[in-house]
Amino acid sequence: MPRANRRRRDDTPLNFDRAVGGTARRESYAGGEWFVRRVTGSGASRAYLCPGCQQDIPVGTPHVVAWPADGIGGLDERRHWHTPCWEARERRTSRGSYR
Repeated sequence: MPRANRRRRDDTPLNFDRAVGGTARRESYAGGEWFVRRVTGSGASRAYLCPGCQQDIPVGTPHVVAWPADGIGGLDERRHWHTPCWEARERRTSRGSYR
């Protein structure tokens, strides 16, 4: 008897998700769709510059990673955001360019 808990082929995550670790959800931003995933503090092994506030995200700080869902570009299109900056992305004025 086959196992019922096996993943169907159409449920397989995108290879891009595997490349950055974890699963991602889709969210809207700047007129487009973005894959977004949360990074835990223990998973944050280096510092990044947040495009929302142009401030450093220190090592070990939980944050959000976002990249275009249209498939254009690659891993170099990922941007690391402070969680509050990502959540307020539509309400804040631009201090820098996302790309």
